[in-house]
This record gives sequence, C-alpha cells and structure tokens, in this order.
Amino acid sequence: MTGKRSDGWEARRDRVRAPAVNGRTSSANDVDRPVWSRAVSDPLAVVAGLPGVPEAVQEAREAVDRLYRHRVLRRRGPEVTAESALRGARASAALEGVDVPLEPLRMGEVADPVAQGALRASAELGRLTPTWRSAPRQVLARLHTLAAAGLTADPGRPRTVPTTADPLGLGPAPGPEETAARMSALAGLVTGSSAVPALVLAAIVHAELVVLRPFGVADGLVARAAERLTLVGLGLDPKSLAAVEVGHADLGDAYAEGLRSYQKGTGEGVGAWIRHCATAVVLGARETTAICEAMSR
Repeated sequence: MTGKRSDGWEARRDRVRAPAVNGRTSSANDVDRPVWSRAVSDPLAVVAGLPGVPEAVQEAREAVDRLYRHRVLRRRGPEVTAESALRGARASAALEGVDVPLEPLRMGEVADPVAQGALRASAELGRLTPTWRSAPRQVLARLHTLAAAGLTADPGRPRTVPTTADPLGLGPAPGPEETAARMSALAGLVTGSSAVPALVLAAIVHAELVVLRPFGVADGLVARAAERLTLVGLGLDPKSLAAVEVGHADLGDAYAEGLRSYQKGTGEGVGAWIRHCATAVVLGARETTAICEAMSR
C-alpha cells in the first residue's frame, strides 16, 4: 500500500476547505465539528482531558489487563482471538441492522451480505495492523472493499453524492467536500505523534467514520473494524481479544445516543462518546473473559 494514492480522497484534497477552527461551514448538511478539530497543538490531548475521560480510560485499561492475565490465554490464545472476532463481527452486523444467530454464522450458514461483510473485515484486521498508522486511508478503503462487497457497485471508493445509508437514524451526513476535508484531518490524527491513550483515538476514529459516512454504505462496519484496529495497533489490546463491538451492542440505544452526542461537537458531547467507548471496551473484555471461562471447562 505504497506509492501513488488511489483511494480518491487525496485527489480532492486541493479543492476542499480545511476544517474550521470554530463554528460551521456553509454546507446545508453540515454538522458541528467536534472539539478535537480546533486549532491546538495536540487536539487529542484536549479530548483525553475532558471530564470523566481519564477515569473511564483507566477503567477500560484495567479491564483489558485483567483479561490478559487469564490462564486460558497461555495455551489457547489464538482460539480466543478467533472467537472474539466472530462475536465482534456478529455484533457489528447487528448494529448495522442485521441481527443473525451466532451458531449459523459460525457454521457458514448465513448468506446476508452485511453479516458476511462484517466477517470479512474482521478477518483482515491482523494483516492490516502494520499499515494502519502509516496509510490509514488506504486501510479504510480496503476495509470498505471487504465490508461492502455485494452492497455497492464501487466498494472502497469515497462517495461523491450527499445521499448515504443511515441505519442509526443520525440524520444527513456532511457533503462530499466537507467529508473529504474531515477525512484528511482524521488521517492526520492516525498518522500523528500524539501520546494520548489508544482508546481516545479509537473512539474518535469510530465516531468520525459513522458520522461522516465517507463511503455511503457499510460505514458502520468499517468504523467498528477501524476502532478495533486502533486498539490493537496502539497497544491497548495487541492480541485483539476484547470484543468491543459486543460491548457497543450490549449498550443498546446508548450507542446511537452517544454518537448523537458526539455530533454536537461540544466537549461534553465528545467526552460522553469517549466514556461510552470505554464502557464498551470493559464489556467487550467481560465477553472475552466468558469465552475463556467456557474454554477452560
């Protein structure tokens, strides 16, 4: 994934407006830009210091640390990772509106393209981890190619029209030009040198992809895969054990509510979303602990 860019965003970069420091652009479908996009030296540090965020991040880290001490992982770690990935893919599909039973999915008996897309994206994360921090837009294009096969005629390409799927009822997404600008800003966060906790960046990646819907379909599948990829790549969960997607699904309506809070662009709204993601990690670690316990019997 080196050489000349082919994902479509770079080609439009010279004709989109840079993210505003404050306020909104003139787009009719604009949403408030989040607090992290404002002109400060380390925008993620601002997010990491929002009220309640440090405590929530610490709780999530402790939950993952407890999971990693489970004795089953010494001999069956790869099996646990595979089971976590399967359950995570099922939960991600459910959040996209396709709730299928676990066992038929495990047995390859589910043909639904959304569920299959979630499985394909989940299976690719290990191969994409080394590239994520250096070429995030190419990785996202690859994830979408996997997630949206059978759902769109042009998977992996950014949308050029304002219309998008909206399975969570978040309302209109920003237009293609604003989306391109914010995707460039997001890529800068992923490739940047901020020392903030992995969970903070993972939550921002997740929310931006769902809110912007840069591809127009299956963006939620890509967003949740990218969140997990960030948790793995930045070292919070290097073995991809915590089924964070299950955590989001278990929180029910709070998932969409958290994203609506993020859409407001305020410190309070962004902080609420980060805390939601921390809770999802805690619940995901609990889910994988249950997997370990079942394997130990």
